[in-house]
Amino acid sequence: MDQSQNVAAGGTAKKSSTGPAKNVVDTAVAAGNFSKFAAAVNAAGLTDALAAKGPFTVFAPTDEAFKKLAHGAWDALIKDSGKIRAIVNYHIVDGHFMARDVKSGDLMTRQGSTLSAAVSPPDVRVNGARVVQPDLSATNGIVHGIDAVILPQNWQLLAAAA
Repeated sequence: MDQSQNVAAGGTAKKSSTGPAKNVVDTAVAAGNFSKFAAAVNAAGLTDALAAKGPFTVFAPTDEAFKKLAHGAWDALIKDSGKIRAIVNYHIVDGHFMARDVKSGDLMTRQGSTLSAAVSPPDVRVNGARVVQPDLSATNGIVHGIDAVILPQNWQLLAAAA
């Protein structure tokens, strides 16, 4: 659609978007398919930290990714503030990396251990999880939707005993 038809004679078109208006958490929430990740950020007490200046690159599991966890694992995890904080921080890297800027190799996470990126255009993966929704720009970084919850090496999420 030609936007110039909507400009008054002699006027100039105003750019409708001056850039992102939301931080990384609000950007993920606005995208509509990261409600579990947003709940995890909240349960971990990291909402204010992720509203800070940044920049942050967040590899946010989609709601579908959380459905892949073992039955009961989410419920147990959301009640363990220490573990959920570590796991959320494992999904966050300092810096601003668009999908095209991610290089194969290790990335240091805010959790303190590395995750492994594997890039073979157009595919970007972190610890085997595929970036399915890249480059959601935020005021303080970028969010990439991934198709799995990723964990530091040798970590496991177990379902709570019934």
